[in-house]
Amino acid sequence: MPYLENLFSLQGKVALVTGATRGLGRAMAEALLRAGATVVLNGSNAETTRQFRAEGLAAVEYACDLSDAKAVAALADFMLTTQPRIDVLVNNAGVTFPHELVDYPDDFWHKTFRVNLEAPFQLARRLAPRMKEHGGGSIINVTIIGAELGFPNNPAYGAAKGALKQLTKSLAFDLGPFGIRVNNLGPGYFHTDMANLSYSDPERREARARRTLLGRWGEPEDLAGAVIFLASEASRYMTGQDLYIDGGWLAKGL
Repeated sequence: MPYLENLFSLQGKVALVTGATRGLGRAMAEALLRAGATVVLNGSNAETTRQFRAEGLAAVEYACDLSDAKAVAALADFMLTTQPRIDVLVNNAGVTFPHELVDYPDDFWHKTFRVNLEAPFQLARRLAPRMKEHGGGSIINVTIIGAELGFPNNPAYGAAKGALKQLTKSLAFDLGPFGIRVNNLGPGYFHTDMANLSYSDPERREARARRTLLGRWGEPEDLAGAVIFLASEASRYMTGQDLYIDGGWLAKGL
């Protein structure tokens, strides 16, 4: 089986990672870069791209607001007009606005869905034809354990990620005949800016660590192996699935 020699290689591949300049997105973009891919980084921190380029990695920068439908379309057009091929799409960008349910602001709800659900759908829809032209590809939608479990005071985030989980299955059905695989990557609690409110509170930090089987929070680099697996030939017969990287949170009983 000759393909085993390059099972995890992404040499010659082109990827787009949204929300790629900090936190989990940065870690996943770096993993894809070091596996050999050219990666277009969508994010708001240009310094990240400069750092990758300084190391000789094939990083390309494109910043835009994913809550703006026109900006999402422009990002897709950028990919189609500047890149020779598109092999991997990582829909990682997300926003979260915790707030009590009874007076949850409408704008929080709508923006959460625009970034966390609408943008992934539009990018997948617009970029899939280019993947088809080159014989296939991999779309990776980043969900959360909140797509499976209820968490308090954040109805939009859980609902959007749950919808994204199901959108993945629909896309996998429609795109499978063209060799395009679509899977979910679901992180648990990770030490990032988005979760800093909990992490900076010693009591809450310890409570969340105890909720896992491994007894700790995830670090961004803990996603590197999973994203390379889903992007590469290593997962070539896997589609429509959920891969949770949560330290055992979902599996834990007592």
